Amino acid sequence: QYESGEATQYISRRAALRKLQLSLNDFRRLCILKGVYPREPKHRRRAQKGSSEIKVLYHTKDIRFLLHESIVWTLRDYKIFAKKSSRDRAIKDFRNLKRRLALFPEIKLDHIVKERYPTFIDALKDLDDCLTLLFLFSTFPSLHLIPREQSNLCRRLTIEFLHYVIASKSLRKVFISIKGYYFQAEIKGQKVTWIVPHYYPFKPQSRQEVDFKVMSIFVEFYTIMLGFTNFRLFHGLNLAYPPQFPSSVLQDNEDTLKDEASFVSDRIAALNFELLRTDKVQEDEEELDIDMELLEQDGDSKRIIKMKQEAQEVARLRTLFKGLKFFINREVPREPLVIIIRSFGGKVSWDSSIYPGSTYDESDETITHQIVDRPSLATQYISRDYIQPQWLFDCVNQRQLLPTNKYFLGEKLPPHLSPFVDSKRDTYIPPEEKALLDPSLIETHEQSDDESEDEAEKEEEETVEQELLDAQLQLAYQEETAEYKKYGGVDGVNEDEEDPEEDEEDDDDDEEDELDEKAKRLQQEKQKMSVQSGKVHKVNKRQVHKAEVDEHRLQARMVKPRHRNLFRKLIREKQSKEKEEWLLRKKRRTIEAGEKEARKTAKREARKEAAAAAAKAAKLGK
Repeated sequence: QYESGEATQYISRRAALRKLQLSLNDFRRLCILKGVYPREPKHRRRAQKGSSEIKVLYHTKDIRFLLHESIVWTLRDYKIFAKKSSRDRAIKDFRNLKRRLALFPEIKLDHIVKERYPTFIDALKDLDDCLTLLFLFSTFPSLHLIPREQSNLCRRLTIEFLHYVIASKSLRKVFISIKGYYFQAEIKGQKVTWIVPHYYPFKPQSRQEVDFKVMSIFVEFYTIMLGFTNFRLFHGLNLAYPPQFPSSVLQDNEDTLKDEASFVSDRIAALNFELLRTDKVQEDEEELDIDMELLEQDGDSKRIIKMKQEAQEVARLRTLFKGLKFFINREVPREPLVIIIRSFGGKVSWDSSIYPGSTYDESDETITHQIVDRPSLATQYISRDYIQPQWLFDCVNQRQLLPTNKYFLGEKLPPHLSPFVDSKRDTYIPPEEKALLDPSLIETHEQSDDESEDEAEKEEEETVEQELLDAQLQLAYQEETAEYKKYGGVDGVNEDEEDPEEDEEDDDDDEEDELDEKAKRLQQEKQKMSVQSGKVHKVNKRQVHKAEVDEHRLQARMVKPRHRNLFRKLIREKQSKEKEEWLLRKKRRTIEAGEKEARKTAKREARKEAAAAAAKAAKLGK
C-alpha cells in the first residue's frame, strides 16, 4: 500500500529538507529562485500516505530536480563559512577572518534565468510582477533586510526600463488608482503591465506584517532577469547599454542618501535626458505599414480592416504630444507625468530652483500647457492652457487630444475611467463609459444633468396640460354618450318628433330587428373610436419573483448530481454580481440626487440674492 500512485508523486516539506540536507530558510530561498512551489493533491489522504493532518506537499520530481542544482552546494558553503568565521571571531584570529571574507561564496543566478526563460518572449510574459516589485523596492530606504545596494540597483534597472519605454514609444494605457499608477506597454507584441507606487515618505512599521526577507529573495532573482531584458531591449533600439547619465544625477553621496526628497528627484531628473545611440543617427522609428495585398489573400476582410485601423490608431498615439511643451508646477507629482509626456513625443520641465533636471523655465513663451493642481494662480500667461493632471491620462486612454475646458483650474473633473476593464462586460457600466463606447449617444451625461431641471419643469407643464386635455375629452365623451342615450336614433333624430301615424303604419317586426342590429353595430364602432382614459398596467412583482424561483428550481432539478456543486457556485457568482451591480446603481443614484439637490439650492440662493439686489437698487432709485 502507498507504493504507487499519488503517494509516490508527492513529498512533504520535512522529507524534502532531509533529502536536500538544507535548513528551512535555505530551502525556501532555493525554491523561490528555481520556481518550485507547493502543490495541492486531488486526494490529500492518499498523497500523505493515510495521514489526515495538513502538510505542505511538493512534487517528488521537483525535489529530484533540485538535487542536481549547483546552488545547493553554495548554500552548504554558506553554512560552513558561518561556522568557520564564528570560530575565528571567538579566538580573535582576524587575519584568517579577513582572508575568509575575501573568499565569501557568491550565488550565480545567470543559468537559472536562462533555464526558466528559454526564449526572450517568455521573459517578457513574466515581466509584470518583476517590474511591480522592483519599482516598489526602488523607493525603500536602507532597512535591516534590504541593503542600500539592492534598492540602488532596483532604481537603476527601473530607470533603464522606463528609458526604453520612452525611446520606443511603446506605452499604451495609464490609470490612477489608490495602489499607484498603472502603466501598460506593448513590447514585441506582448502587453506588460506594472504599478508605480505613490510617493510617500517611508514610515517603518512596528509590527512585522510583511516578510521583507522573502520579498528580498524575489528581488534578488528579478534584478538579474531585468538586467538581461534591458540589455536585449536596448540593443534592439541601437541604444548604448548601460546608458550614460549626466554627472549631476544618480550620484549616490551622503547628501542624497540622507535626504529622501533629493533621492527621488534624481530618479525623476534621469528620465528627462536623451540617451546615447550606437548608430549615431537619430531616426524617428515608425511602425511598418501593413501590406494589404498579402493580408487580403486570407479572405477575412473585416479582420484586415480592424488590424489596419488599430495600426493607424497606434501610429497617431505614438506622436500624441509631439510639438507640445509642458511645465509641471511644484505641487504636482512629476514622475508619472514625465513618463507619459516623454513617451508620446512631448517636452517637459519644472522649477529649476527646487528640483534638478529642468530644461526650460516657467517664463518660456513657447510652453503650450502648464499642469497645475491648485484652485488658482497669481500670474498666468495667455499663450498657454492651465490644466489639471488628469487631462494627460484621459488623452492617452482615449487616444486623442481632448478639449481642455473640462480640466481648467477649479473645474470639477469628469470621472476617471479605467482602460483595463472589458467594455463588453455584464456588470454595471457607468453612463460616461457608455457615451464613450457608443458614438450615437451625442448628448453626454453631464449635459443631461444640466438640462434635467429644465426638463422637469417642462414635464410638469406638459402633465398639467395633458390632464386638462384628458378632462375635456372625458367630458365630451360623456356628453356624447348622454346625447346618444337621450335620442337613441341612428341618425341622431328623435323618434318622438316623428309622426305617430306613420310609425303605426310602417312598423314591422323585421325592420325593427334590422334597425336594432345597425344601432348596436354603430354604437360599438363609436365606442371603439372614442377617446378613453388609459389604465396603468401594474406588474405584480411577487408573481414575477415566483416565476423566476420556479424556473430556477426546474433548472436545479435538471442538473446532474455530480454537477450540482458547480451549478451552485455559478448561481452564487451570478447573485454576487447582481448584488454588486445593484449597489453601484444605488450609490450612483444617491450621488446624483445629492448633486441635483445642491444645484437646486444654489439656484434658489442665487435667485434670492438677485431679488434682494434688485429690491435694494429699487430703493436707491426712489
